Amino acid sequence: MLDWIKNINKEYPEFWKLYQDKFENKSNRIVVLHTNCTGFNPKKDVILSIGAIGILTEVIKIGDSFEVEVLQYKYLHDNELSHDYLSDSTFTKLAEPQAIQALVDYIGSAVLVGHRIHFEIEMINYVLENMGCGKLRNEALDIEIMQQKLVDANTKSFSIEELIKYHKIQTHDSKTVSDTSYSLALLFLKLKSKLGF
Repeated sequence: MLDWIKNINKEYPEFWKLYQDKFENKSNRIVVLHTNCTGFNPKKDVILSIGAIGILTEVIKIGDSFEVEVLQYKYLHDNELSHDYLSDSTFTKLAEPQAIQALVDYIGSAVLVGHRIHFEIEMINYVLENMGCGKLRNEALDIEIMQQKLVDANTKSFSIEELIKYHKIQTHDSKTVSDTSYSLALLFLKLKSKLGF
């Protein structure tokens, strides 16, 4: 059977149908997303933790946040890596399919913002594909590209740390995915203001 025919007749999981339905109305919500991964090759690397925070009408909504540690015991065992960090974490701990489903439920149709966001979306899409779903439909904005436009340097790379220092963002000593997503939210609002949009 032709692949496109199979895709038309494919029965998606219920949470994915609900996600698709959310795009009937345009959202004015922004979700700043950050993941901690073992690398950015979806075929061999995995997501270890996810942090996100919502922005609505130029205001960071502390109560609108998401944080989860992704249980990747098999990957860590196969690569002889420690999973001690999980015992120290107070975040919700979920297996990968449940973590990604919870993330999809959380983001809805919001615009996604992040540092090199296309890598994070690619990692999430790979998991979604293995879960029998499609790809994320959310619009996405990349903070690094915004910085490149601001300083007119389209080929220069900017790490998160460089951007935080450049824009004088106050940070905590802890470096969890939630802390980073909050710092990225502050960066986004500063860049958005400086770029005038």
